[in-house]
Amino acid sequence: MAGVGFPHPQFASNPGSAVMLFDPARHEPLAHAEWNEDAARTLIERIVHDAEERFSPQSHWPVHPLDAVGDDASPSFDLYCGSAGVVWALQYLQDVGRAQLRHRYEEYVAGLGTLNAQWLRARDFSAADLPSYLIGNTGLTLLALALRGDPVDAASLAALVGRNLHHPARELMWGAPGTLLAARFMHERTGDARWQELFVATARTLWSQMRWSPEFECHYWTQELYGGEWTYLDAVHGFVATAAVLIQGRQLLDETEWAGWQERIVATVRNSVQRDGPHANWPAFLYPPGGSTRPQKALMQFCHGAPGFVICLADLPARDLDDDLVAAGEAIWAAGPLRKGSNLCHGTGGNGYAFLKLYARTGEEKWLARARAFAMHGIVQTETHAARYGRMRHSLWTGDPGFAIYLHDCIEGVGRFPTLEVFFAGA
Repeated sequence: MAGVGFPHPQFASNPGSAVMLFDPARHEPLAHAEWNEDAARTLIERIVHDAEERFSPQSHWPVHPLDAVGDDASPSFDLYCGSAGVVWALQYLQDVGRAQLRHRYEEYVAGLGTLNAQWLRARDFSAADLPSYLIGNTGLTLLALALRGDPVDAASLAALVGRNLHHPARELMWGAPGTLLAARFMHERTGDARWQELFVATARTLWSQMRWSPEFECHYWTQELYGGEWTYLDAVHGFVATAAVLIQGRQLLDETEWAGWQERIVATVRNSVQRDGPHANWPAFLYPPGGSTRPQKALMQFCHGAPGFVICLADLPARDLDDDLVAAGEAIWAAGPLRKGSNLCHGTGGNGYAFLKLYARTGEEKWLARARAFAMHGIVQTETHAARYGRMRHSLWTGDPGFAIYLHDCIEGVGRFPTLEVFFAGA
């Protein structure tokens, strides 16, 4: 693959530097396979076929051992790693012309809200958590709208977004930033003013909840989550995930408000970056939990680390962060594919999306070549894991359907991260 410049498998960071940008033990050498579009198409077809074969309205999809929570292998129903995410992925692949589905899922989706609420309550999540986007009913209602277009679903969705306005998590998965994203998707689809009103109200609430760090000279949020208070910076629970939604919906804000947001986003990202020569990464937390003075884990995956920062910030109009984003891309490439597999949240596919975003931002062909190199490696990982476990992994963010969408985007040479940057295929 001429011109890609394969990373040295032993590279971690400058041996003389105090900064360790990633842990080599979490990564593996890149398989130096030439880009093969036919192989990508074949695996997409296999993933779709297997998902449809394994589906039952009564038993749903079998839970992969890596998605089980301890001994709990009961099916879940959310967008993140449950049934709703699988349906969304299958429908999306059909909508973009990569699949022809044999099943129709409209009736099945209509019952997921009840099943999801039961699943959450059985695990001691309170009713206040149910409006969440990736785990709760906002994502499920948005999916029902995509499949059925029922005005009742639209009214229900608006109510869910409003109920989540002051959620203390202040992050994408459970909190108001996730439901802010749902409002943005609905405004993009319908142009209805109520979605802009909900977006603006949520954004202003989040603005009012920001704290100031005198040490880092920037603003940040705390997340009251899972019984603790955190200062996540990253792309699921943290600052840049919320920044991504605001960047996407900036046209819904007036110019003064957006200018204020952009200034704060740039300051926080710039003042928390860790650099080592031509490479960059960010810690998971602005302030380590419990005031720990131990170095934070050097993570390099979508949910914690540089890949999520690049993906979430690559559409920022200001160019102030370009050097850091390119340095982050170089660090992702130097680290190599993740050992955890091909998935989006903490796998090779998710990291590869950073290259697709840098290709769109810079126009440099090397980033597309690198994205496709990660795709080829991810194909090997997917096939190896399927053989090892005797099954494929049916979930959107942590499994094979999400990787199938990454393969599609590598074929097309574009990158829109599933359910973070795109929900309705035609939008």
